[in-house]
Amino acid sequence: MRTLPRLLLMIGVVIAALAPLAGSAAAQGTTPTDDEVNAIAKQLYCPVCENIPLDVCPTQACAQWRDTIRLKLAEGWTERQIKDYFVEQYGARVLATPPAEGLNWLVYILPPVAFLAGAFLLFRALRSWRRAAAAAPAAPAATAASEDPYVRRLEDELRRDG
Repeated sequence: MRTLPRLLLMIGVVIAALAPLAGSAAAQGTTPTDDEVNAIAKQLYCPVCENIPLDVCPTQACAQWRDTIRLKLAEGWTERQIKDYFVEQYGARVLATPPAEGLNWLVYILPPVAFLAGAFLLFRALRSWRRAAAAAPAAPAATAASEDPYVRRLEDELRRDG
């Protein structure tokens, strides 16, 4: 009777020891789909062509990069690890989205700041124009015309002829 609990304990230890190996073997056995490869590839730019994402570039270099991504995914690498690998090999210029560090912060901060500054200036200009229009005296046209001798003479002639 005492051997049965020991036997169950040994089986449990063996299963627990082999479980991580089975998970990694299963991860290596699966082939990543094109969608999984392209999900990462569209976040990288072609090293040869300018401003062409890796997932749509027809060059041989990009085909090799996509194969490398497929291989790394099959080995169990994460998206972050794969992107870090390419940045380490080719520099940050391969990333579709620049990292938010150093002067790259300007890419994220400058457009909203410029938009808000423009909206504020437009608001101030409209408000000052409205105040200027409201503050302007509404002078009757007859009094302004009667002060100018040429206008007064023209009106007199029009009355006589008309």
